[in-house]
Amino acid sequence: MTHRALVLLIVLGLGLLACGEDDNGSEADRRGVGAQCASADDCTEEGQACLTTFKGGYCGVQDCDADADCPAGSGCVNHDDGNNYCFLICAAKDDCNVNRDEANASNCSSSATFIEVAGTRKACVPPSGG
Repeated sequence: MTHRALVLLIVLGLGLLACGEDDNGSEADRRGVGAQCASADDCTEEGQACLTTFKGGYCGVQDCDADADCPAGSGCVNHDDGNNYCFLICAAKDDCNVNRDEANASNCSSSATFIEVAGTRKACVPPSGG
């Protein structure tokens, strides 16, 4: 193998590694929105609440008034407890479980009540049964 071919392989390999590092989901995923939890202490950021009414809990940024109050990749949803939280937005179930294990997997649901016009948006919602 020539020196030039070896350098090309190394550059391509590093490029593939860099692409993999960027595949950590949305900003909301990186900030722990939708992560499983047992208490607010398990959530990664200040301002997140652990919604224990869900199986495995659910870290949601509390007291949002609009999507702009939520990290990118999440939307402001009115929860059954009467409060608003940022929930992950999804197109498929796989979008929902970056920070959840299989036993506590969330579903991509159209039943969430978005504060702003939802259109066809769906939110990640785990099964009930904290």
